[in-house]
Amino acid sequence: MGEKDKLTRFEEAILPHMDAAYNIARWLTRNERDAEDMVQESYLRAFKFFDAFTGVNARAWLLTIVRNTCYTWLQQNRGRELMTEFDEKIHSEQNEAWDPAAQAAKEIDGRMLTQAIEALPAEYREAVVLRDLEGLSYKEIAEVAAVPVGTVMSRLARARARLKRLLTERLKEKA
Repeated sequence: MGEKDKLTRFEEAILPHMDAAYNIARWLTRNERDAEDMVQESYLRAFKFFDAFTGVNARAWLLTIVRNTCYTWLQQNRGRELMTEFDEKIHSEQNEAWDPAAQAAKEIDGRMLTQAIEALPAEYREAVVLRDLEGLSYKEIAEVAAVPVGTVMSRLARARARLKRLLTERLKEKA
């Protein structure tokens, strides 16, 4: 196949997912310009390796590249953000099947929710964004993050528990 055919296939399969790519990059980098750079770099990498794409799930394939590009950049530029501190209270809390995104949308403004999500460690932020904002399945998130489904479930539970605590604290401060 020629380079023109490759470009056409790439545009059809990958370009429709640019918003999702930017969304995850924005949440991981916490900065619009850095996110734009990460998406641009990711699209260059995706095009370079497009011949290796099997055509199964273009969105998950692209988001994997965006995720890896962002994590590489974060390691080089903000290494401390990738470390997750262990908090006994958070890690031992039971998941009460509370959906913080839905609850928060009803009770607080989007700005407070955005700040709470941004306060999460990168791996938790990633799980919440991919699941609750991008609508990926646990299996798709596991593929993107290259972790077992159980790890995805654990990260989501911990992220939601932490979001619950952060939002509760901020609501108390507002009152």
